[in-house]
Amino acid sequence: MGPEAHFDGSLAEKRSVLQWDMLEDPMQPTPDFDAGRAARSLLRRSRQGALATLMAGSGDPYCSLVNVASHPDGSPILLISRLALHTRNILADSRVSLMLDERAQGDPLEGSRIMLAGRAEEAGGDDATILRRRYLNAHPSGEVFIGFKDFSFFQIRPAAAHLVAGFGRIVDLTPEEFLTDISDAGSLLEAEQGTIEHINADQREAMNLYATKLLGADAADWHCTGCDPDGIDMQSGATTLRLDFPRRIVTPAALRQMLGELAEQARAAAII
Repeated sequence: MGPEAHFDGSLAEKRSVLQWDMLEDPMQPTPDFDAGRAARSLLRRSRQGALATLMAGSGDPYCSLVNVASHPDGSPILLISRLALHTRNILADSRVSLMLDERAQGDPLEGSRIMLAGRAEEAGGDDATILRRRYLNAHPSGEVFIGFKDFSFFQIRPAAAHLVAGFGRIVDLTPEEFLTDISDAGSLLEAEQGTIEHINADQREAMNLYATKLLGADAADWHCTGCDPDGIDMQSGATTLRLDFPRRIVTPAALRQMLGELAEQARAAAII
C-alpha cells in the first residue's frame, strides 16, 4: 500500500507521496532535462563508436570500433573498407546499431551514451561529396584512405535512439527528436565549407573565446569543423565541443550575425 492511502494534505505526507511516485518510475527524466539536445550534442561531438552489424550468412552479432563524423543533420558518417568484416556484413544486411559515449574520465558508466538503431547506406554522387568533406573536417588523417578503391562513405540513417544520460535521464527518442532539420537550410549548407575555412583563418580568437568563456573549456587551438542550423562543432586535437545556438539559423547572413552576437557575449564574459 502506498503512502497515498493515508494522505491528509500535510507537507510531510506530500513529500512521502512524491518520493513514492519517484520510486514507482525512477527512470523518468527530470522536467529540466532536454533529451534531444543531449543526444544531438553526443552525435556532434563523437569521433569513435562501437558499430554492431549482423554476420553475413549466420546473422550472429558482430561489433567493431569505427571512426565517425556527423552529417549536417547529425546522422553518423563512416569511412570503411569493403575488406573489413563489418562492411561485408552491411552490404549483406544494412541493419546496424551504433553506440557513442562521451568518454568521461573515471567510471565510463557515469558518462552519457547513446545507442542508435538504423540502416547504413553507401553514399554516391552529391551525397558522397558532403560526407567526404564533413568526415575529413573531423578526421583529416582519413584523406590517405580515400584514394583506395575499397574504401567508401556510409551514412547511418537512424530509426530510433536510446539515450542514457544519468539517473532519471534514460529516454527513447525518435529521429525527429534528435536529428537537425536541414530542409530549409540549403544556402547555409552550400556555404558551409567556405564559412569554416573563413572562421579558421580569421576568427581563431573568437573560437577560443567561445570555447573558454561560453563552454568552460581550456584555452587551446580550437577550430571549427562544421556548422548547421542548430550550432557549430569545434575541435582541438582529440577534444571536441558543441556550441548550440540560442535560436535556429538557416542562411549564411544569419550565421554571421549569430557568431557576432556570441563573440560579443564571450568578450563580455571575459571582462567580468
